[in-house]
Amino acid sequence: MKRTIRTTALTVGALVAALGLPAGAAHADATAPRVDLRTLIVSDGGPATDAIAAELDTAGTPYTKIDLTQSGRPVIDAAFLADTVDGRPRAKYQAVVLPNDNPFPAGSAEMTALASYEQTYSVPQVDAYTYARPEAGLQYPTAGGYSGSIDGVQAEVTAAGKAGPFGYLKGAVPFEDNSPTVGESYAYLAQPAPGADFTPYVEAPIPGGSTSGSLVGEYRHDGRRELVVTFVYNQYQEQFRLLARGIVEWMTGGVHLGATRNYFAVHVDDVFAADDRWDTQLNCTPGDVDCPVGEGTPDPIRMTPADVDYATAWEQQHGFTLDLVYNGAGSVDQRSDDNGVDLLADKLIADRSKFRWVNHTYTHAFLGCQQDVTVVPWKCDTNADGSTKWVSRQDISDEIALNRVWGQSAGLPLQNDELVTGEHSGLRISPQQPADNPNLGPALADNGVTWIASDNSRDPAQRQVGPATTVSRYPMNVFYNAGHASEQVDEYNWIYTSRAQGGSGICEDNPATTTCLPAPLDTATGYSGHIVPLETRIALGHVLAGDPKPHFIHQSNLAEDRLAYPVLNGVLDGYHALFTDDAPLVNLRMKDIGVELKRRAAWQTAVQAGQVSAYRIGGTVTVTAPSGVAVTATLPAGTTLNGAAFGTSYAGAVSGWTPSAGQPLTLTVPSSAPAPAAVHGGAGHGPVTAPAPRTRVPSGVSRPAAGTTAS
Repeated sequence: MKRTIRTTALTVGALVAALGLPAGAAHADATAPRVDLRTLIVSDGGPATDAIAAELDTAGTPYTKIDLTQSGRPVIDAAFLADTVDGRPRAKYQAVVLPNDNPFPAGSAEMTALASYEQTYSVPQVDAYTYARPEAGLQYPTAGGYSGSIDGVQAEVTAAGKAGPFGYLKGAVPFEDNSPTVGESYAYLAQPAPGADFTPYVEAPIPGGSTSGSLVGEYRHDGRRELVVTFVYNQYQEQFRLLARGIVEWMTGGVHLGATRNYFAVHVDDVFAADDRWDTQLNCTPGDVDCPVGEGTPDPIRMTPADVDYATAWEQQHGFTLDLVYNGAGSVDQRSDDNGVDLLADKLIADRSKFRWVNHTYTHAFLGCQQDVTVVPWKCDTNADGSTKWVSRQDISDEIALNRVWGQSAGLPLQNDELVTGEHSGLRISPQQPADNPNLGPALADNGVTWIASDNSRDPAQRQVGPATTVSRYPMNVFYNAGHASEQVDEYNWIYTSRAQGGSGICEDNPATTTCLPAPLDTATGYSGHIVPLETRIALGHVLAGDPKPHFIHQSNLAEDRLAYPVLNGVLDGYHALFTDDAPLVNLRMKDIGVELKRRAAWQTAVQAGQVSAYRIGGTVTVTAPSGVAVTATLPAGTTLNGAAFGTSYAGAVSGWTPSAGQPLTLTVPSSAPAPAAVHGGAGHGPVTAPAPRTRVPSGVSRPAAGTTAS
């Protein structure tokens, strides 16, 4: 196993001695306890424990949450934490997450019970956000440390952190600084207390000095282990997203249900077609429905063969494959207008094996209601009785089938069960069309479509449409109707500034819109200086959250100024600068993303319904889930399932999906992986006393809430 829960100074032998285990007996000892693969989260309503809970939710890792602010909550005592099953001691939780190192009143019986439980069963504790003090293994910040903002600071993973739970990171842990007027990250930086067995895993420089202070570290004391976190965070911030995997791996010892990987896929819509261009004088797009009929002169944007060469070279440089979402009629029209010549199509078809291809319908027709575009915004046409006029089943089917046949004749490597309709049409779109076209599902069935794209900004939840399941896509705010940076910024200013500043007033009408600008961007610098960093941060945030949903742009974004590449480079280069090679970006095609999302939903439903159970005894992990629900788990490298290798490698562990027939699955963890301790009942460590309650923060030192900015 690449990463362990120990510091670099601890060998396996030292670990056995530290936990009181007989050498070589961790897997075979008949007295080994049963440890359920579930985490106990004790919350005070703050963002740090909520962030860890969100990470477990994303991964599909079971937990029980107790809110200390709620009356009538369960009492944490010995019976709540442990019992006996089939004559074997059972620890009900493999890890404990507290809001700080001791959130209970002085003399608390609950903290005493927790300390005894952790000591007895070798259960680790995460202090989600705590003040630096000797009770947590650190000196006070006033002793040469620091209390205050660390916005924009670059922290570093230590050698022990790289050899331990954060080995998937190259080293840098940048802290966000998205607004000069908002405090986003507050921290206590301190060095280990004299005599404390404390190992920093993540450090940041102490301002005004030459030393660093711990932000995340392991404190070993009284037969217990704590992961001490001394900076505030929420679930959306990049610094937490970078460290979340390591926090979970540390507290579970690398053995837990659920799994996370980092995904990135980019769909390029309208390939072979041309996209209409924004008119900077009319503030609309001639040829599209946002411009009144007859206004302006269309000036479409279309890729060239040189753009294809650039795209293929870019893919090779970045080890990344784009998904080209195509409309065959775009090439047919081009050949008709140019005496049979379409150099772009010839080039793309010649290079077809360098991309993935997805059917986008033949003409990009709108497949929902029949649109009345004589008004802006458009509305659905109605029949005499007031009912909606729908595009017919036959028309929808023809759009799908004609494009498939055209693509097959061009030799495009298609998956016929995937479909992206033009503008995601046919699916509901509020306010004009609040329901799906009832003819869409039957047309999908006619063509064997089982995966259909939806727009995450308006239809985020995966759902069924006839025989098909939706795959929500994130729109990148790189506009389809801009070929040049100045056009992009002009339209951006129109949308996101006030009427008094020459804008559309959308922000005034929708105060909750967060993208709004205090003043128009400079058309010469606004794209690279504002839009690119913002869109990069948003997309990278999705990646770091383990979200597999694809992002989509348009072929126009690969043409002319090639506006998409600075954002894509920001995501890919930013990711590779942070993560080691054994935590690669996973680049899936649409149907595989759909399968992943569908499995996750079924698994999380089963977990939340209490239909999943899992426990570890020594080196054996047993998991039971409902029949038909695929099981997901993360385990040390070398784990086997029925004698065969389990899972695939990612970030120093193995993980994967295993079909369940409703019967227990038995996995064997390699002997090199640490096992839970034999039960000692506290006797081997002397009496267990709850730590003192948290000390007050020294006067003049504030403890702000977690940063509020989020991608």
